[in-house]
Amino acid sequence: MKLPKQLITHTVNRDNSITLECDACYVKIYLLTNDIIRIRTAFNNDFSEESYVLTTVAWEDRFDSLLGNERQKITAITPQITDCEDSLYFKTDSLKIIINKSPYYIQIFNNQEQLIYSDLKSKPYVEDQLGRIYHYTEIDIEKDYFYGFGEKTGSLNKLRRRLVQNAKDTLGYDPENSDPLYKHIPFYIKLNAVTKHAIGLFYHNTYEAVFDIGVDHSNYHHRYSYYSADGGDLDLFVINGPSLAKVIEGYTSLTGKSAMLPAYALGYLGSTMYYVELPKDCDQEIISFVEKCRNEDIPIDNFHLSSGYTVDSQNKRQLFTWNNQKFPEPSKYFASMHKLGVPVTPNIKPGVLTSNPNYQTMADQRIFITTATDHATPYVDYWWGGMGSFVDFTKKSSRDKWQQYVTDSLLKHGVTSLWNDNCEYDSLADKDAYCDFDGKGAKLAKLKSIQPNLMAYAGRQAMLKYNPNLRPYSVNRGGFAGIQRYSQTWAGDNYTSWQSLKFNIATILGMGLSGVANNGCDIGGFWGPHPDPELFVRWVQNGIFQPRFSIHSCNTDNTVTEPWMYGEHTQQIRDAIKLRYRLMPYFYSLMREAHLFGTPIMRPLVYEFQNDLNIYNEGVDFMLGSSLFIANIVEPKATSREVYLPNSASWYDFNSYQKYPGGTKINLAVTLDSIPMFIRDNSIIALSNDEAKLNDGQFQHLELIIGGKDGEFNLYQDDGLTNDYLKGSYRNTLIRVNRIGEQTKISFKHEGNFIPHTNIMELKLINQDKGPFFVTIDGRKIKQFLHRDKFNEISEGWYYSTSKGIVEIKTTFPNKDSEIIVSFAHFDLIGM
Repeated sequence: MKLPKQLITHTVNRDNSITLECDACYVKIYLLTNDIIRIRTAFNNDFSEESYVLTTVAWEDRFDSLLGNERQKITAITPQITDCEDSLYFKTDSLKIIINKSPYYIQIFNNQEQLIYSDLKSKPYVEDQLGRIYHYTEIDIEKDYFYGFGEKTGSLNKLRRRLVQNAKDTLGYDPENSDPLYKHIPFYIKLNAVTKHAIGLFYHNTYEAVFDIGVDHSNYHHRYSYYSADGGDLDLFVINGPSLAKVIEGYTSLTGKSAMLPAYALGYLGSTMYYVELPKDCDQEIISFVEKCRNEDIPIDNFHLSSGYTVDSQNKRQLFTWNNQKFPEPSKYFASMHKLGVPVTPNIKPGVLTSNPNYQTMADQRIFITTATDHATPYVDYWWGGMGSFVDFTKKSSRDKWQQYVTDSLLKHGVTSLWNDNCEYDSLADKDAYCDFDGKGAKLAKLKSIQPNLMAYAGRQAMLKYNPNLRPYSVNRGGFAGIQRYSQTWAGDNYTSWQSLKFNIATILGMGLSGVANNGCDIGGFWGPHPDPELFVRWVQNGIFQPRFSIHSCNTDNTVTEPWMYGEHTQQIRDAIKLRYRLMPYFYSLMREAHLFGTPIMRPLVYEFQNDLNIYNEGVDFMLGSSLFIANIVEPKATSREVYLPNSASWYDFNSYQKYPGGTKINLAVTLDSIPMFIRDNSIIALSNDEAKLNDGQFQHLELIIGGKDGEFNLYQDDGLTNDYLKGSYRNTLIRVNRIGEQTKISFKHEGNFIPHTNIMELKLINQDKGPFFVTIDGRKIKQFLHRDKFNEISEGWYYSTSKGIVEIKTTFPNKDSEIIVSFAHFDLIGM
């Protein structure tokens, strides 16, 4: 057992890192930026740099060429070390780092001299007798809140939880208590309720791990949390806030921002296992499903094709094969679906049954993980339907061969997107099995967690190679830190229950706080009995706000979950899905924001209102972007809904525009039609009044709801499908609202050379105090209409709705920099 107690020496290296030698370990520290500190503790003095994950580095890494332009090389800050008798300390512009010499431990302070991070002074770093590593940090059990940890069940705040990082295939999991799920993301955020200061801790380690957040308790030590991993180094990145938003931006600068997906990825993704398990003509059943959606006036933009298309005569799923009874002409099927405007995303898996007709060829090509003793023999273990082997995506030749299989079996038939499923490598029992590790070799125990990321990477490369200018779209069930830069994800095979509806929300919010902005769950539940009518309606009403929106099922009672499954409630389902499509300009702009800055799309209230202690534990109500507050109904037979509205803002009901003060609780009467939504007072919400479909990322008829207080929003548009946006073919419109005296100025400033189709614009400016005196567009007064019927007929003018307290303005969308001024000066009617 190794437990460092004393700092012996320190040196500053040419790459600006600081090397510490302790009595039981070696440490390398980088001041990566003013707000990101890397503290890497090794018990063997081997600091090899070989990361599939990091997108920002200040050192040479073995995988620099592999990641290419995904990775940014920076220069670490030169440390100015002050060597005192008892400690070393050095600073960045934001932080002060103190290294105590004996006993050895590290602390970090912010600019206000507040302690924001501290090792456990009595036992900070340990390698135990079995080779497991531990890192202990001090916590305040009464004042610290903990968020993130990737895909986790239960409440948003993970204090007093013991959380495992070891991805599993957890069919029908308990949404409150099961752990782990499908992702392995060793990152969390600690927020202190007194200082309101947030920091992030990212453990750059791929081994199976455990976080203990205040569960373990010893009276011989200060209260603590700890991280433990089965191997590797304690490679910790401490990311300074003070805001959660800044922490997540810093974390995603290390692991990558969310992919900019095609527009249809935000649409309704139709899916069910049922259709592809039918004995024949599954292609026609799916086409009929799409046509039924059209006839029911339910928009749909993609279909996720489950793995039944590969089932052979023995009911075995055989990767990269086609069942010709179910899909006699795959190319014709995909062409038909494209013509319907619904591209298909077929399911593929990394496991290959030994009975697969391609198995021996794959084995001869040496693309599989191999046995621990013979690095040429495929490792065989349980797989879906029998025994099989798993592709080793840490091997370059395996990735290359995989890309060829994907191309020949799918892309050449017209496939343009991939569904990477069952990629947790959970069924492989022998963690000593051998992976190539790009020529160096390592155990599966080290590389199991990274395989799904590299599977997504290989699929993305295949799609880009086959269609270089087509934007790749993939969706992953498994994933490690950084999966967001390749794929949309979802929370696996959830169970049909009210409990899942409720607790899946916090799971998605936690993923957003873990850098994975584009995420969702199966709406209506994947496993179990079909949802009853009330549960289904409520789940859809919630699901429309999730970045990934898919009604997907494998019901255990021989049923299929479909939008029209309850005819008397189809209108409610239709209305909810159409509301999502109406919000699509807002959604698409939020996806762009996530791509640029790592920001969540669905956001816990604490993300936006960090100073409001009342919402630190809130994991049901959430924000969509920064402007829309969503208070879904997640309990059966509800006739009312109590809602706490965060302070530091005023709120308006989305439908009635009734105003509510922040920092208060309200009680709403609700029916099964109700979707409680509130507009923030500084909001700018972009809506579409087009027909509900997603041919691209632009919108002809745009509506803007403006809260009236100072605010800004980046409205983003492009062609929604190609990579031309990378060459400047996009339009970003910065919309700013400024209140100056009795005038509200709304400005539009454009960037990019793309000319969108948008030509009609309606603005709804909330001002319930008084109506306008006049409205100008670029200095030109436009006409006021006093009667609604006349206003409805015109293309330019303004009208004040006294009942709602909103100024409605109609005009053409300004495809140039422009300014609208709404004057609320007093209109002196009697000349006094």
